[in-house]
Amino acid sequence: MAQFKPFDMDSIPIEEQFMNWKEIVKAPYDKKSVGAYTRTRVILMNGIENASVLMSHAIERMTVDPEIKRQMALIRRIDSMQQQTVDWLNPANQTIIETTLGYEQVAVDLTANLAKNESDPYVKQTLDFALLEDFDHLYRYSCLYDYLEGGDYDTVVQGKTEVKPGRPTSVEHRHPDDTMRRHYNKDTADIKTKMNCITIVAGEQQTELFYKTHGNMYSDELARQLYSEIADVEEEHVTQYGLLGDPRETMLEKSALMQLCEAYIYFSCAQTESDSRIRAIWEDFMRMEISHFEACANLLEKYEGRDIRNIVQADVIEPLVVFESNKDYVNKVINEQLDLTPQNMEYMRFRDIADDWSTFRFQWKMNKSGVPSEEVVSKAGSDLAKRDQAQNIKDFKNQVARRTEDLMAGRPAPPM
Repeated sequence: MAQFKPFDMDSIPIEEQFMNWKEIVKAPYDKKSVGAYTRTRVILMNGIENASVLMSHAIERMTVDPEIKRQMALIRRIDSMQQQTVDWLNPANQTIIETTLGYEQVAVDLTANLAKNESDPYVKQTLDFALLEDFDHLYRYSCLYDYLEGGDYDTVVQGKTEVKPGRPTSVEHRHPDDTMRRHYNKDTADIKTKMNCITIVAGEQQTELFYKTHGNMYSDELARQLYSEIADVEEEHVTQYGLLGDPRETMLEKSALMQLCEAYIYFSCAQTESDSRIRAIWEDFMRMEISHFEACANLLEKYEGRDIRNIVQADVIEPLVVFESNKDYVNKVINEQLDLTPQNMEYMRFRDIADDWSTFRFQWKMNKSGVPSEEVVSKAGSDLAKRDQAQNIKDFKNQVARRTEDLMAGRPAPPM
């Protein structure tokens, strides 16, 4: 594949980037013939654009300089048009739950790809940790798809992503204290680490928002509850991933990195896209984003006297973000990290968690009236349902349940 060299890329002048309505709204893909990873690229790029727009709105509300506001408004309008083009590639006959399965396939194979190519051990561990949770969400929603629509999850994931339990969703509900994470150092972190963090925040943020805006569209009570439950876990993920970024990065610095990330991910998508029509969109939008990056770099130089090259510290950003099957990697992480748990911004084995862990009481509160992610398994067909009986999954759920019940009843925890 070609290399992403942001300082050598062709660009399209910003004033030439506005589109008319017919250019914005393009024909959707055919859900019956689309490749699974074309669907995931569409979902990811919608999330990347959404994150850029939200960040730009935040910046405009926290700056007084009219030129910065004007430049942010200009870039934001183009990003908004791009987002509509990307999002409208989803067909109307793709049901909410089918789109949801695509979202979770993004979460699994994107997170795995980023983790495999992350040099910062703490950032990599955070990616691996949440990977097992999104992997479990794919399984729970597959059960819902079977229950609600009699659908086969493999029509969406097409055999590229395994569907079985990961770290059970029922044990993912943690007190906000336990979503705190350490941030990378902006002066020493690799540019790939910064791109990985921006990418995963964008992906998880749009997932949270999608679940919160579509879960209420179901009349089925269990479906509504499951979307609510998993949306809450996605909020945890957005929080933990967002905290990995260095808060000392200025608004203009973050904005430049966001635009660089958009160009980088569009370029990545174009290198592996099998649909020539959609590949052309990725290529055009990449050239647009290079202009946005250059504009933000100019603002950074004018207002902070900083050269963007001293922030990027690389002529090439590699490797690219690629959607591919990660079954072996995911299974390795399951085998090694299923019982990992966060406390005090570190990851440790569940057996080593202190009895005063805030999440014990929090989970007791959240789960005491039943857990939708557990109930949905009983509604699915036997082939899917029996996967939740894997011994490692049963043992870990029982371990968490016994210890939580003992602590809530005031009984001393048994020795491990």
